[in-house]
Amino acid sequence: MTAWNPHGQQGSRGVNEEAQRRLTALIRERHATVPVLNGDGEWQEPALLVPAATLGDALGWAREFGQAAVVFGVGSRAALVWADGHIERFWAVRI
Repeated sequence: MTAWNPHGQQGSRGVNEEAQRRLTALIRERHATVPVLNGDGEWQEPALLVPAATLGDALGWAREFGQAAVVFGVGSRAALVWADGHIERFWAVRI
């Protein structure tokens, strides 16, 4: 989960950092998190892996923080789930 660059619009570092702090505080009220990086280049963003979150949790946070999609996984399966509910499924492969 990330709160950076809502609606696909690159925001200022300060605005993004504040949004990420709010998202992190909200999630950590109920879940443990693991810090990760999402994306690459100028779009690389701090994000959170939330192992115990439900898909409903993730979509709720995405909508609240203006994110277009979330990556959600269970076991060896992962999906890109768009905020409108469209799902793109993938199999995770260990290399």
